Amino acid sequence: MGLFKSVNQLGAWGHFKILGPIIIYASVLSVFPLGSSLWFLDGERFTSGPLTGGGVMASHTFLSLLLFYLYSFHLLRPIYCSFGSNGFETTSVPKEEEFSEELLLKPLPDYKVLAHFHFTSISPPSSSNGKHHHLFPKSIAQLVKKYKIRELELSFTQGRWNYDRWGASDPLSTANGKPPGVELWALFDIPTKEEIDATWRNLTHSLSGLFCASINFLESSTSYSAPLWGFLPNNGDLRYGALPREAVCTENLTPWLKLLPCRDKAGIASLLDRPSIYRGHYHSQRLKLRSDGLNGIVIEQTLSVVLQPIDRTSWSMHQLFKKSLTGKCALAKSSKVFLEIERSLVSQNENILELVGEADMVTNDQRDHSTIYQYNVERYSEHEALDIRVNWKKLLQVSFLQAPLHASRFLMGSGNERGSIAISLQSARNSTKGLYDNSKNCFTRVVILQVVPWYVKVYYHTLRIYVDGAIRDAKDVVEKINVTPSEDKVSPGTLEMMLQFPCGMMSAALILDFDKGFLHIDEYPPDANQGFDIPSALVSFPDFISRRIYPDSISSPLLQSYKGRNIVKSYTEVLLVPLTTPDFSMPYNVITFTCTVLALYFGSMVNVLRRRVSEEERLAKSKDKRKPGLIPLLISKISNKVRGIKEDSANQSQSSEPILGPKVVFKVVLIALIAVLGHYFFNSS
Repeated sequence: MGLFKSVNQLGAWGHFKILGPIIIYASVLSVFPLGSSLWFLDGERFTSGPLTGGGVMASHTFLSLLLFYLYSFHLLRPIYCSFGSNGFETTSVPKEEEFSEELLLKPLPDYKVLAHFHFTSISPPSSSNGKHHHLFPKSIAQLVKKYKIRELELSFTQGRWNYDRWGASDPLSTANGKPPGVELWALFDIPTKEEIDATWRNLTHSLSGLFCASINFLESSTSYSAPLWGFLPNNGDLRYGALPREAVCTENLTPWLKLLPCRDKAGIASLLDRPSIYRGHYHSQRLKLRSDGLNGIVIEQTLSVVLQPIDRTSWSMHQLFKKSLTGKCALAKSSKVFLEIERSLVSQNENILELVGEADMVTNDQRDHSTIYQYNVERYSEHEALDIRVNWKKLLQVSFLQAPLHASRFLMGSGNERGSIAISLQSARNSTKGLYDNSKNCFTRVVILQVVPWYVKVYYHTLRIYVDGAIRDAKDVVEKINVTPSEDKVSPGTLEMMLQFPCGMMSAALILDFDKGFLHIDEYPPDANQGFDIPSALVSFPDFISRRIYPDSISSPLLQSYKGRNIVKSYTEVLLVPLTTPDFSMPYNVITFTCTVLALYFGSMVNVLRRRVSEEERLAKSKDKRKPGLIPLLISKISNKVRGIKEDSANQSQSSEPILGPKVVFKVVLIALIAVLGHYFFNSS
């Protein structure tokens, strides 16, 4: 029973792998029994004859090896199936590695254009491919295997997503609206907390080298946190960190492009013109991966850019990217370009936009929130490039769907000793119709995640909540709260809070007081006077799901991701906190003055001891070379006789003088005394 139970757990493919060789070998014996005739090679011709004795054994061995060899080719292309609770097949995993590329263009209400590049790479379970990969980036597969990553997301963002104008409740803004700088979070398949922390530190170093960024700064326990449900529900195996001040440049984009099979040489990625991208108002590149033993590894690489066309009334792909799309990546399974038009851009059955270019397919989502125009890139080439053009017929003030509440954050107070953090929530009912009910039984849940550095000492008991200008008791509004206090130079503080507001609320505010800590002089950054950053807070609305369902006739990983249960969320601003900063110029002045005195002392000493001897030698040599004439020699002898001075003593007095005279000794002692007094004075002060 145990054997049959273990075999039944293998599934259909497990049965076939075990019973396949047995069935093939039995088929060979049944078709070619002992004593039968078989064609075989005899010298240079094929002959036929009975199989007896050694020939029988050789023929059966040859056929068995041949069929097993052919069967092994089939093993290289396994079929994986997943089974539901009823035992029947529910989903299928690709047999081979796959890669797809997509581009979504979306006109925005403020006459800007959102360009969203989406690349998907799929690798079947590692047992099928082993360590060899054809399309999937090997470096990512090694990271997943070494660090046992179940899910990971890394984003590099420059600028801030404008939730008021560009939308806040659609799937694209919910998934790709990221905080400025670097954001990294990961879920691990590791049991203990100590092992997770050690793996996190090693992972940050690996990602730092892979993407040419300062992600290794997140290795310190003061830079990352472990939220339980404020960011993503987990069992304590989640780690989250952010670097708000990390700059984003081409050094981060180049290794990101190297993960693509065609890089930026062909396909949709060839449109990534560096000057055009980094001139945009918003730029965010993201890498997200999911891994499990059943479906393998799935990587989503996205790049979202908000561009400003030269002409507000008209724009095209060539104008935005300075390039034309002439074909797809040869290794891509699918290559498509989508143009998404929001319903708000259509008023009274009159299109505000005019589209130039025939689309291959036009469809709407089930709730008629937007219209999708699909273009298949494989239909285009260098002779006929794809260039979508959009013209604005009218210039109107429109807006996209907003989140239930607009969140913003700011600092209160003055001075370098204490202050307050305030989070403001403003109702967006004018732009989000159908979401509010003024009845007393209607409530809107809001989840807030706030991570503060250890030197910002927040007093969580000072939480004050205002609803429509009136202060409310915290227990009437707070449904659930989880506080992880900060520890000096060890860990940051984490606040996870679920609030419950009435649906008819117009505004709310949350205020927390804090004290500013003191840092050691070695802990200050080079630009300490600029201030210290507090990462963006995450505000999510668990009762509001951002989802758009399109017909199944459109096969697209991008549109497929729209069907997921994406919770509406938004990030607040990054706060800049000024701390008490020492006068870094004072030690610099002391060091400079001391070094100057020492330099003068040793320089003068060497000058006195060395240059004097060299000058005497040079003068003696010049005198020896320059012999006096006859008349000057006679005059000098006569004058010496008149004075009564001997010739030898006169020559000695003129040719030699003491090297270290009283003046020289006095100078050396004076300089040494000044240096000693200066050193004692500065040390005592």
